[in-house]
Amino acid sequence: MTIFPSLDALKAQAKNLRTSLAATGHVISHAQSLELLAKQLGHRDWNTLHAAVGNAPPILQLGQRISGRYLGKVFAGKIISISDIGHGARFQLSVRFDAPVNVSKFDSMVIARVQVNATVGRDGQTSEKTSDGTPHW
Repeated sequence: MTIFPSLDALKAQAKNLRTSLAATGHVISHAQSLELLAKQLGHRDWNTLHAAVGNAPPILQLGQRISGRYLGKVFAGKIISISDIGHGARFQLSVRFDAPVNVSKFDSMVIARVQVNATVGRDGQTSEKTSDGTPHW
């Protein structure tokens, strides 16, 4: 599966490309910068890239209900803050759990979490991993 940045992020990349080229004396139009970016990303043209990315809503949204595993423990909760920190590829989230989650691996110890912050990719997983290589989320 190929994961693309958002259309806004791609347009910003094309604008940066145009600005960089202009600084070196190579003036191109915005449309030309979109076409160049599409070719750099392996597409025939901007329209093909645009279709590949689509106009889908963001994968993660403020107030969205999510569930899964955090440090191996099942959770359900709500996204209470979100920031795009990777041009549509990475997000900083704060999630408030519906019920406290005990993240301890030991039955005799309770380490309860009610809210956590995490940085996740578009696939919904953290790049941070536990000592056994499992993503935190």
